[in-house]
Amino acid sequence: MTTNDRSWSAAANRLGRETTPSEPTRWVEELWRSAEQDEIDAPWDRTEPFPAIAEAMAALGPGDGRRAVVVGAALGADAEAAARAGWRTTAFDIAPAAVRLVRGRYPDSAVDYCEGDLLNLADDLVGVFDLVIEVFTVQAMPPAVRTEATAGIRRLLAPGGTALVIQFERGDEDPDVGPPWLLNREEMESFADDDVRIESLEVLKGPRADRETPIWFAKLRRD
Repeated sequence: MTTNDRSWSAAANRLGRETTPSEPTRWVEELWRSAEQDEIDAPWDRTEPFPAIAEAMAALGPGDGRRAVVVGAALGADAEAAARAGWRTTAFDIAPAAVRLVRGRYPDSAVDYCEGDLLNLADDLVGVFDLVIEVFTVQAMPPAVRTEATAGIRRLLAPGGTALVIQFERGDEDPDVGPPWLLNREEMESFADDDVRIESLEVLKGPRADRETPIWFAKLRRD
């Protein structure tokens, strides 16, 4: 196997092209399974929280035992940061392999890492979180399920809760080509509905030196 063969982004592109409407998240599960079997490098591998998330959490103040959830746990950087800040943190991922890997990385973690599906939330996840953190998960799903995905984010929020949402900005890219399936302003605004409103929506510089695509950063609140 060559170095290029281990690229998780190349594997994601290949698997994502095979996505079908009936199995919109299967590619993510297959990607993490390949990482667990050491066939590719670990996807989204970082140990520090996403900078905009860290800043927003600091502005919210200590968690003081309030409940937080990270959608798409991946390797736990955002969830561990929330737990350190005093939030009683749950982090779920659609891929069992991702859950096993993050538990192995943080065997003594205070975070409750578990399997979960944003498109089919377990009852005990609905309406109970004071803080919802979502980084690049909705854009990992094809546009055909975006309405269900954004509704899932809202359903997690407790009354008075805050959601922090980050996605890449689409620009001139084809919305039907992915992964990731990037979002425009209208699609970011669709995270708000019913009693969930957008407090702020910003375009920020992207996190990667090799990719100029900027990011959306939305703060939402349930009244």
